[in-house]
Amino acid sequence: MSESSPLPPVRLTSEAELARDALATPLLSRAARLARWVGPDTRVGAGGELVEEQLPGAADALGLTGDDAAATASEAWRVAVDTGLVEIVDEEEGTVAAGADLALLTSGAPQDVLGVWLTALETVLADASVPDLDDLVDAMDGGGEIDLSSLDWDPEAEAEFLDGVLGNLYLLTVSEGGAGESPVPLPALAASMIVPDDMGEPTNDVLEQVSDAMMRLDDQFRLLEPVGLVDFQPVDETLMADTDEESSAAADEADVSRYGMVRLTPLGLYGLRARLLESGLSAPAVGDLADKGADALLDGTADFPPTAARAETEQWLARREPLAAARELLAAARGGDAGAPLRRLHCQQALSLVGLEAEPALREVLDDAELGGLARVWLSEHGAADVPPPSEAMIFWLTIDTIAAQLAAEGNSAELQGLVEGLAQQHGGFFAAAWRVDHPATPDVLEAMGRLHPDKKVAKEARKAAFKARSQQGG
Repeated sequence: MSESSPLPPVRLTSEAELARDALATPLLSRAARLARWVGPDTRVGAGGELVEEQLPGAADALGLTGDDAAATASEAWRVAVDTGLVEIVDEEEGTVAAGADLALLTSGAPQDVLGVWLTALETVLADASVPDLDDLVDAMDGGGEIDLSSLDWDPEAEAEFLDGVLGNLYLLTVSEGGAGESPVPLPALAASMIVPDDMGEPTNDVLEQVSDAMMRLDDQFRLLEPVGLVDFQPVDETLMADTDEESSAAADEADVSRYGMVRLTPLGLYGLRARLLESGLSAPAVGDLADKGADALLDGTADFPPTAARAETEQWLARREPLAAARELLAAARGGDAGAPLRRLHCQQALSLVGLEAEPALREVLDDAELGGLARVWLSEHGAADVPPPSEAMIFWLTIDTIAAQLAAEGNSAELQGLVEGLAQQHGGFFAAAWRVDHPATPDVLEAMGRLHPDKKVAKEARKAAFKARSQQGG
């Protein structure tokens, strides 16, 4: 995930719903139960870990049975300590008590609960970057120290790899046309970190790296699911077994879900966005601009995908009276700066969501050189009576403004090329008149039309008109 590219806005559920989800996660709920289980006889070791002889009691308190009961209880205990649900009273004696933050889970605000959950998430993410216990035991030397070189393990690189994977999963989830709420195949997620973008057919070496990364992610997502970050379908363990049945292998390849599937939960989206913000990245959420001015709305949604921009605008409008909102949007749309055409386009799109209550605001700007054209469009589309026809100068100005906005929004798109071809075809003398249009973007728009038009003769006319426009503006 590029640090320079703006992230699409994420749609988050309410903090109240997220807090309920956090309380229901297996790991946090177990940590809270252990905090309530703590008594005067509970003892911990030097690192705050529950002493081994008390793990069975902790497992019983959680209703856990089986071979993994003690390990699961130990993990929940660590989270309880790290989140402040359990406090160490006396390090030498190893005594503990329920922590002050335990009350936040029952009487705190949703934001308080989510703060506890975010701390639990950091604990689990740190654990997920550590090799499994068997590997650690194998790497321990005679003095009880771990030889990291024998593990082929770089703690920082492991943490960065997992952060990168989660960043890619976040981007896939929030991008328009991306995964959304659908699960992502684990091989695709692993490949996003391993396979270079410009590589055609991956080499055997690269495919082996992808396979290794996939199995590493399988272990990590198994750890991350109980904290509520992801919904995860692990890799089918039968795939690891050797088989000589070709038909079985073919079936395995056809069913990609057997190789693992993962998706971020709503709580996971919230958690990863919080981490992105903490790292200094811009990670907008739909609704961030609802209490800001119209200028912030029009500028802030400039890089939003269409669906997200509409959702943000709807939330902004919901907090305002239609007439006042229309006046504020129109005022923010004025300007001769480079971003003004795109602001006016977004203003027009926002006003399309407002009813006839806004009509007086549009009539007030009918004589405005910058806004009169879009006002006429809005009034006509809403069936208003007595809409004065635009002058030829206003039509040409609005045309230049619209193309400038499309260039800013989409660049040299196929849609814009179609618009350019249509204009030149419908108006034989378009370029002879367009270079005279008193709009700051006129030279750039005519140059773009020269690039985009497939007919060499027409393209040359556009470039000549652009030169005249630039000379007229003193450029």
